[in-house]
Amino acid sequence: MNNKERMELAKWVILQAQKSGAKDAAVNVNMSRDIEVEHRNQQLDKLTDATENSLKLSVYANNKYSSHSTNDLDKNALSKFIEEAVSMTKYLSEDKYRILPDPKYYQDRKEIDLHIYDPDYESVTSENRVKLAREMEATAMGISEKVVACTSYYSDSYNESTKVHSNGFEGSRRSTAFEIEIEVTVCDEKECRPNDYDTKTVRYFKDLPNHELLAQKAVKRAFSKIGQQKIDSGKYDMIVENRARASLLRALFRPMQARNIQQKRSCFEGKLGRKVASEKLTLIDDPFIEYGLGSQLYDGEGMATQKRVMIEKGVLKSYYVDNYYGKKLGWEPTIGSSTNSTYEYGDKSLDDLIAMMGTGILVTGFIGGNSNSTTGDFSYGIIGKYIEDGKIVKPVYEMNVSGNVTELWNKLVEVGNDRYIYSSNRRASMYFKDINFSGV
Repeated sequence: MNNKERMELAKWVILQAQKSGAKDAAVNVNMSRDIEVEHRNQQLDKLTDATENSLKLSVYANNKYSSHSTNDLDKNALSKFIEEAVSMTKYLSEDKYRILPDPKYYQDRKEIDLHIYDPDYESVTSENRVKLAREMEATAMGISEKVVACTSYYSDSYNESTKVHSNGFEGSRRSTAFEIEIEVTVCDEKECRPNDYDTKTVRYFKDLPNHELLAQKAVKRAFSKIGQQKIDSGKYDMIVENRARASLLRALFRPMQARNIQQKRSCFEGKLGRKVASEKLTLIDDPFIEYGLGSQLYDGEGMATQKRVMIEKGVLKSYYVDNYYGKKLGWEPTIGSSTNSTYEYGDKSLDDLIAMMGTGILVTGFIGGNSNSTTGDFSYGIIGKYIEDGKIVKPVYEMNVSGNVTELWNKLVEVGNDRYIYSSNRRASMYFKDINFSGV
């Protein structure tokens, strides 16, 4: 099914829903293809190739709302599917806020190429995919006999989607993504088995970094964990490496969601225009970054995206407001969730930040933990390196970092220049002062 056929089908579904009694309707017709390769023990362990066609129907009938999905796109089957969807909606409770966005929010949509679709996608062969995974594992295993286990992964995805609303919205887009990843376990004379990984995701196949170099870095990081130990609990300066999973940033984003504000589960309620972080933090939501993993011209509700400053030099400037919770709060919608998160970057590399540090901890990864958007309190397990006099001394583990979101971000003193481009959250390494660490 091509884009024209999907658009025609979506419009037909809209008409059928309205004939069945819906006041309004929204339809998404999607086609996706996902390929995964896994290589371990010097052999191909997994190879999957899954293609799916799907249709999602949202029904709005007399202030009642429901959502339905199906993989059967035959019109005869869809007719019954639509009729039953509308019929079931009539039994639900009324919710006056469940309506489509005002068409004015569909306007001023940019018509630009974000380069999120690789035109050479079809030229990527199964041989290419398997070769990448095989060579990553072989590289890692060949570095040292102390590399005792290794699993390498390759995956790519292709997506086409068409979206139509009964009140005037029409949109189509297609995208690709390519990912390589490797996990490595090493051993030492004490038979400890530290492990580490590396992973990269891009929009274009040609932009994947050197996969053998990726394997070498993963092995190096695993070996650097040999001799891990706990250190005394206390307050330490902290640097969070840019590649570390964005746990602390998620703890910042959640209180900025309109849903949490409306449900009284946000420590940022009533703080618009007020200082919530140090002046070193400027957070920008930018949906227009070329090749960006979060780039989009319209959001999941069809509203045209805009570049927005969310936090400016520590001052909260905007919330993530979707149509539904915006109406409940009486606010203008912005966007329901982040697209590409960018920052005001500094002029120092990770090595520069480490050199600045007296005694502290370089956090290279987070393990488990949680955050409370109502209070802002958080606690996460960490892995990392202990720093003395600006030099890495030893690896640490079985430690927790804890505190409060507002207190944490007010202790940010430097943002690095090493933005991480392999995620929609294009974070850099960040330096915080006097953070609470405790042994597990």
